[in-house]
Amino acid sequence: MTFIWYPKCSTCVKAKKWLEAKGVDFIPRHIVRQNPTAEELKEWHKISGLPLKKFFNTSGNLYKTMGLKDKLADMTDREMYDLLASDGMLVKRPLVIGDGFVLVGFKEAEWAEKLKL
Repeated sequence: MTFIWYPKCSTCVKAKKWLEAKGVDFIPRHIVRQNPTAEELKEWHKISGLPLKKFFNTSGNLYKTMGLKDKLADMTDREMYDLLASDGMLVKRPLVIGDGFVLVGFKEAEWAEKLKL
């Protein structure tokens, strides 16, 4: 299982501590140093079943300064994958990539259910 996070994100830190406390084995991946590729995002989007917009960090400064709230509706999926892949700070975090599932953002109950904890 891969845990994609940003160490300065308080929610990511909370999620990491939660996983560790539950004894979950994972490989950490720094979202800025090793940003997801467009192809990874496409695959994760497909597995997650979520709308692609859920992969955007809508509370981030970059999202706001780029005015993406008004632009996403007119973008193709390919354009959104490429945009997300261009900067890790645009991607909602933390992400957990497991066998047959993808978790976006930390929701303790959802994570506990998917991870069978």
